Amino acid sequence: MRFTRLSLRNWRNFREVDIDLPERVFLVGPNASGKSNFLDVFRFLRDVAGKGLAYAVDEERGGLSGIRSLHARQNPNVEIDVSIVDASGEPWSYRLAFGRSSLTAAPVVVDERVSRGSIEVMPRRPDADDLRDPQRLTQTNLEQVNANVAFRSVADLFRSVRYLHLVPQLVREPDRWRARRGDAYGGDFLEVLAATPKRTREARLRKIENALRIAIPHLSNLELKPDSKGAPHLEGLFEHWRPNAGRQTERDLSDGTLRLLGLLWSMLDGDAPLLMEEPELSLNVAIVRQIPGMLWSLGRRSGRQTIMSTHSADLLRDEGIGLDEVLLVRPGKDGSTIEAARSVSVVRDLVESGIPLSEAVVAEVEPKRTDQLLLAFAANGRGGG
Repeated sequence: MRFTRLSLRNWRNFREVDIDLPERVFLVGPNASGKSNFLDVFRFLRDVAGKGLAYAVDEERGGLSGIRSLHARQNPNVEIDVSIVDASGEPWSYRLAFGRSSLTAAPVVVDERVSRGSIEVMPRRPDADDLRDPQRLTQTNLEQVNANVAFRSVADLFRSVRYLHLVPQLVREPDRWRARRGDAYGGDFLEVLAATPKRTREARLRKIENALRIAIPHLSNLELKPDSKGAPHLEGLFEHWRPNAGRQTERDLSDGTLRLLGLLWSMLDGDAPLLMEEPELSLNVAIVRQIPGMLWSLGRRSGRQTIMSTHSADLLRDEGIGLDEVLLVRPGKDGSTIEAARSVSVVRDLVESGIPLSEAVVAEVEPKRTDQLLLAFAANGRGGG
């Protein structure tokens, strides 16, 4: 199953969004335009399906005020509509609108419905039972196993969403940062590797090792080994001028090596939708240019959907990237907007005239007057004394 369309109202940066989602999505836009918040919609659905509406809204995102768009008008509710296609090609849709009620401090369901094709597979909420007992509206049917039987595959899809934006320092010092299970930033990355069945883990590490040796020729024999306290550590042989190669752990590996390792692991980790933020960080340009091709190969084999944000023109230079796969996120006075590159006439015309897609897209979304940044900074004097 994969997402085919997303519609939003009053979600963070976005007052209103309605956009198609192909199997590969590249989100491009200036800083603070809403790329991360767009990705967070899918994480939100995962949190609702796995731990409930109250957890997703209050514990993970600081309450409704942290989610509801500052550009919202009269409608006080947040609305999410997703379209999905399953393995047989059957279309599904799920809608959730939520807000606050004077009867409870918790977020409540304002509207929830699920359809398969044109058939509703659950009574639209609020239903008669909800009206008799409003406390029921603090939970979605999505999160309740006794209520989502008819659309369990949709709930399973949401729960399966994977997101990893690995921060190398968290991998090196997880105890210092109090990592929690399922940490999106890699604080429990080594524990995730350790929890993977040995045969699967070793097969993936061999595949990753083969790829890493192209970028880092002296690194080999990747293994996961426990220390004296049982904590897992990633070890590899680093060949150098001495006869006996030296062993290195994650503490010795560079930021780029750890990020590439995490990126490759996440690509191999199942076939659920994969969310990535700026995978180009800390990586050599030559490696960055290979990422779209690797994702295309991944999608061809498993049908896995990937949705990523990027600032890298080098990543977008891949000639296989289509105009429908690039989504432009642009801030405005009424909130941010999202359009496929094909719908933006300036970008489309430039590409049709022979300009590379990467140049056309970057020129359209780059902040204006960046040449004034140095002047503005220098005008304040040295300061900081």
